[in-house]
Amino acid sequence: MAKNSFRGSKYKADANHDGEFGCTLKELRSLMELRGTDGLQRIQECYGDVQGLCSRLKSSPIDGLSGHSDDIARRKEEFGKNFIPPKKPKTFLQLVWEALQDVTLIILEVAAIISLGLSFYKPPDAEREHCGRAAGGVEDEGEAEAGWIEGAAILLSVICVVLVTAFNDWSKEKQFRGLQSRIEQEQKFTVLRAGQVIQIPVAEIVVGDIAQVKYGDLLPADGVLIQSNDLKIDESSLTGESDHVKKTADKDPMLLSGTHVMEGSGKMLVTAVGVNSQTGIIFTLLGEEEEREKRKKEKYKDGGRVEMEPLNSDDETEEEPKKTKIPKKEKSVLQGKLTKLAVQIGKAGLFMSAITVLILVGLFLVDTFWIQGLSWIKECTPIYIQFFVKFFIIGVTVLVVAVPEGLPLAVTISLAYSVKKMMKDNNLVRHLDACETMGNATAICSDKTGTLTMNRMTVVQVHIGDRHYKKVPEPDLIPGNIMNLLITGISVNSAYTSKIMPAEKEGGLPRQVGNKTECALLGFTIDLRKDYQAIRSEYPEEKLYKVYTFNSVRKSMSTVLKNPDGSYRMFSKGASEILLKKCCKVLSANGEAKVFRPIDRDDMVKEVIEPMASEGLRTICLAYRDFPVSDGEPDWDNEADILTGLTCICVVGIEDPVRPEVPDAIKKCQRAGITVRMVTGDNINTARAIATKCGILHMGDDFLCIEGKEFNRRIRNELGEIEQERLDKIWPKLRVLARSSPTDKHTLVKGIIDSTILEQRQVVAVTGDGTNDGPALKKADVGFAMGIAGTDVAKEASDIILTDDNFSSIVKAVMWGRNVYDSISKFLQFQLTVNVVAVIVAFTGACITQDSPLKAVQMLWVNLIMDTFASLALATEPPTEALLLRKPYGRNKPLISRTMMKNILGHAVYQLTIIFTLLFAGEQIFDIDSGRNTPLHAPPSEHYTIVFNTFVMMQLFNEINARKIHGERNVFDGIFNNMIFCSIVFGTFVIQILIVQFGGKPFSCVGLSVEQWLWCVFLGFGSLLWGQLITTIPTSRLKFLMTAGHGTKKEEIPEDELEEMEDLDEIDHAEMELRRGQVLWCRGLNRIQTQVLNEVSFISCLKGIVHPKMKILSIHNFMSHPEFRIEDSEPAIPLIDDTDPEDDAPTKRNKTPSPLPLVLSPNQNNNASDNRGFHHPLHSLETSL
Repeated sequence: MAKNSFRGSKYKADANHDGEFGCTLKELRSLMELRGTDGLQRIQECYGDVQGLCSRLKSSPIDGLSGHSDDIARRKEEFGKNFIPPKKPKTFLQLVWEALQDVTLIILEVAAIISLGLSFYKPPDAEREHCGRAAGGVEDEGEAEAGWIEGAAILLSVICVVLVTAFNDWSKEKQFRGLQSRIEQEQKFTVLRAGQVIQIPVAEIVVGDIAQVKYGDLLPADGVLIQSNDLKIDESSLTGESDHVKKTADKDPMLLSGTHVMEGSGKMLVTAVGVNSQTGIIFTLLGEEEEREKRKKEKYKDGGRVEMEPLNSDDETEEEPKKTKIPKKEKSVLQGKLTKLAVQIGKAGLFMSAITVLILVGLFLVDTFWIQGLSWIKECTPIYIQFFVKFFIIGVTVLVVAVPEGLPLAVTISLAYSVKKMMKDNNLVRHLDACETMGNATAICSDKTGTLTMNRMTVVQVHIGDRHYKKVPEPDLIPGNIMNLLITGISVNSAYTSKIMPAEKEGGLPRQVGNKTECALLGFTIDLRKDYQAIRSEYPEEKLYKVYTFNSVRKSMSTVLKNPDGSYRMFSKGASEILLKKCCKVLSANGEAKVFRPIDRDDMVKEVIEPMASEGLRTICLAYRDFPVSDGEPDWDNEADILTGLTCICVVGIEDPVRPEVPDAIKKCQRAGITVRMVTGDNINTARAIATKCGILHMGDDFLCIEGKEFNRRIRNELGEIEQERLDKIWPKLRVLARSSPTDKHTLVKGIIDSTILEQRQVVAVTGDGTNDGPALKKADVGFAMGIAGTDVAKEASDIILTDDNFSSIVKAVMWGRNVYDSISKFLQFQLTVNVVAVIVAFTGACITQDSPLKAVQMLWVNLIMDTFASLALATEPPTEALLLRKPYGRNKPLISRTMMKNILGHAVYQLTIIFTLLFAGEQIFDIDSGRNTPLHAPPSEHYTIVFNTFVMMQLFNEINARKIHGERNVFDGIFNNMIFCSIVFGTFVIQILIVQFGGKPFSCVGLSVEQWLWCVFLGFGSLLWGQLITTIPTSRLKFLMTAGHGTKKEEIPEDELEEMEDLDEIDHAEMELRRGQVLWCRGLNRIQTQVLNEVSFISCLKGIVHPKMKILSIHNFMSHPEFRIEDSEPAIPLIDDTDPEDDAPTKRNKTPSPLPLVLSPNQNNNASDNRGFHHPLHSLETSL
């Protein structure tokens, strides 16, 4: 890297003088559209060099901007803010209009309007008698005139349903915008202001800022490079090219927003922000495009993506596509099961409602025209139509009750509630599916540093000058020349962003900022009473001649300084066993270099490194090398020659204590049936010691603890290809993988996921913090990125971000995930009982008494209780520790277990018995008039009011029963921990009293006496006692019970659908079920569809996909990946075709973007012609429509 030898003085004068800027927004925009040498040429032609551009923008390469608020405001006004305005959210009225599109509601509205219109028609009394028994016999003239009330009440209840739905959608959208803005505010970037290195929110960056870029950053704005060290950028998010681009100030200085820093560090001058940056321009174009496409219906599919797969590249032929394909990930398995169940129930409901209407119409016609022998009189036509409308309304209400539109609402509420609560438990969920999948996790592959340990590193032992000190030695024990080399080496050969800051609180520990290993070494210099900052001032970053930054291949970092006499000195630090192999000398006690032979090295490993490692210390070797003038300038690009012949200064042992809560958390995981594996880059002895302290390894267990090299040797065949069979022999026993590379981590995760040796497919969670962990995080079923130590790239590849970097937060995620599954099962158990009872009562009542015992408005109220309220009450149950005492459910477990089926059928039997007893013998029991066979506009009867009231009371008490789904006896356990549940049950009870006592004609109710009320409540309470009786019956005895709510197995997917999914890398079960359901009946009755789409949109908001029904302009960079995928164990599903990226990209623009073969890029489906969603300039542009 050529050094930059400028000084800042001559620019400082320019930096602060007032007046307009020396270049316009338009000039800068056109400059940033150029790439490589073209850009460099334009800078040289127009501004002389980068410094010239700095002075035009009144900025200093050394000190940055002054930071005065007036200056910042002027820059924002002139060049824009670093912010892409989000798309306006839908207004409440738009959401109301969307809710009104629901077909079932439209049918009800039409029926209610017809009913209203006909109720005002009044034939002459004389003729009324000729229209049959049912039409005549109205005692009270006033009652007949009140016929309009039912129609009006239905309209009113429809309005209620619409408002509730619209409010749900509105609050959901508001909640996620809040979540997005919270994430944006947390996103910070390092800039120079008034000579100080500070971190500011990304939105505060302005044109003219000097930004420090480093490994793992996602660039927040466009800029021109001023100085760099070994800087490599992944520009695939803008160009689609997966190779890393090397950036230097003298060859290719153009840096673009939304691209990832994969290696090295540097400084850049910000030249374009927000909508004027390259990413912003593309978003603006996409916005215009989207407006044009708005009315076109698009088929939404997630973009295909090639996994990082180092084997099986070209040797497969196309003739046998089926054999070479591996299992695909499956998304939204829970939603898939739910959608399938909802469609099945809906079809049954449609069938029942049609039969109900046909039987009612048939009975009426037979009774009127055949038994009574009347002929059709023209004057009676409106009265007959009134009857038909009444029957039609009854049929529609049966359908309304049968269609479980509360199901998607329950999932939505449950997931949204969990996500909100998980934020308090330090889990920031980016993809909603991850929350559900975490409940099924069977394996966790965890990093060591920062996750299992505290990531607060300190040097505790040192081997220097032939002596091994068990604690940091006094400075006077170290020879002067060794001390100078040691302090200079540590100070310059570490990122200048790593530093030790004073403690925030008095008496606290100093704060470590930046890389924690480097901070430990800087802390070591402070313990030796030296000042590293003085040496850094002597050698500012731009004076460093060449920097080989740390990466996972080198496992070391080196910095070259040029001495005044023209010679060079290089300082290196890295993993001790790797760096010692490159040392040929070592500094002795008197400070002189002596020969370091292989035998000496082996002795040092045995006597120094292994004892340190066995105590759980990370060992780092510090070394240096001099390049004399006489040898001429070395070839700096030939790393193998440069990094050899070193002189060892010392070996330090760094302690990173295990987090105190980790051993307990790991014990909980093991009890819950989850295997914890440690994957670390550390020495095997250190890893083994830490794993034993954590409780991952237990003495006497049969386990494997191996290094990356050995792991690769065992899993690869003679040709160097990975074989699944070999992997299957290793992973079940593997507990620690040490000295592993990111590729090893990816291989292990992929191997466990693809394995079919166990009956249940493994669901794997992975933690990662580095840029290189991207592929493994994406491959995993759930990827956890570190919120504090994690790079932007890792965060973007993850599903959940651990805001405290703590392993025990993962255990909380498991608990919440299992709770989501249980909450939905609870709701199902409750809802299906109501469904079965309400449909049977309406159907049999209609067939026997030619009228539904439960009126349309009453049904709508029951529907509101059991859908909206119950989903809110049961989906917000807090998780308990008991959830961690059982094994994971697994992928194929049905939503409705046999125990739940026993509860559903058992309670249905009780409720039906009570209802039918009241319906056909209630008048004798309570000594009241019968409500059966009343004329058209008859007043409400006490009889039917008691039936309705008892029905609702039974639902209320059964809601308490539904809190337990595994056959527990104590249904009240922990009920007061959920105040939402208590308030909903109490609130429903109060509203029911009001409806019965004061509802009158609209609700077809009459006030009941206290005695009647007590009977209703007693019969309702009986369902709690009945529940205890059902619990006593062992499920194993009831062989006839079936389970329900299975996901679609792969064998069940028709061939044509399989072919359709060829291009997809993942199967979205919810979308698939929905599509299949739509073909059958959802198009006609999209009540379910609307709700599920709400939910898919809701999840899409988190993912950043723009769903056609709810396009949200997302501007934060954490929620842009729809890559959450789950793989199944059956290998019959084809993988993506290995097409060439350029083959047919233009023609498939509205289908699926072609896959790009990315190697180590975590950002794996990026094309510039992407039409998905709107994120921050920070974002990579993801390809997927």
